[in-house]
Amino acid sequence: MGCDGGTIPKRHELVKGPKKVEKVDKNAELAAKWKYCALSQEKLKRPIVACELGRLYNKDAIIEYLLDKSAERPNVEVVTHIRSIKDVKELNLTDNPAWEGERRNIKGDCYEDMHCAMFICPVVGLEMNGKHKFLYLPTCGCVFSERALREVKTEICHKCGDPFQEDDLVMLNGSKEEVEKLQKAMEERRLKAKTAKKSKKSKDTKVSKSLDSTGSFDTSETKSSPLNGEGSSDSAPGPSTSGECSKMLKAPAGPIAGSKRSIQHMKEKSETYKSLFTSHSSAKRTKDQMSNWVTHTPYHF
Repeated sequence: MGCDGGTIPKRHELVKGPKKVEKVDKNAELAAKWKYCALSQEKLKRPIVACELGRLYNKDAIIEYLLDKSAERPNVEVVTHIRSIKDVKELNLTDNPAWEGERRNIKGDCYEDMHCAMFICPVVGLEMNGKHKFLYLPTCGCVFSERALREVKTEICHKCGDPFQEDDLVMLNGSKEEVEKLQKAMEERRLKAKTAKKSKKSKDTKVSKSLDSTGSFDTSETKSSPLNGEGSSDSAPGPSTSGECSKMLKAPAGPIAGSKRSIQHMKEKSETYKSLFTSHSSAKRTKDQMSNWVTHTPYHF
């Protein structure tokens, strides 16, 4: 029975029994959800955001993920549904006056209450430590406990006064069934937004095509009168075919006779322009300036 060295194995070392199910400490599990970021695993600090599935994150961690999605992170699977910063909402949390922070127990020589949370419900005063269900409003980001919303029934936010509906509430760190329900609602909401965007785009293209088809008549009608030197567009009837429209829209070879002054008209009235040439009176020499011995000069007129 003995092995080398005189060791004698015991029964539990030789006989393999059923594996024991490892139990997770509930306090540690609650602290991981309510005190640490779901993406970076760092302690939650303001500003804190929540996704459409009710998970809590640090806002800077989400921004870093969106800027560089190829970087290696411990829990990337929890943020695959976040496409942009619009998919998260910054939470409007209420501080817990009993929270003393991390500096109180630096040495570890005093009792630390693991259930003491940084934030509380502003209506009932329950601590947001995972023992009680909390929800947030996607419209304003305010956070309340489920008990407060159940006891004080209202359609207006208790903190900021914004209106909301019961279907808009999102459970924070809910159970597996609640997360699946939120995911289905998220997919339906995104599908509706996508179809609405496509329908709006198709309507815009139809309107632009109709404007292109009917707008040629209006443009040719308005431009035909100044090209032909006629009066307003109402007095002259518009062309009936597209060929006539193109002929009317072609610019004539000569200057356009309209309300604006032509270049030739400006030349006739501009003394500054006239003075540039030798034929102007200012360019002529007087008799004193002319030499007697010169038989011919181009400036003598």
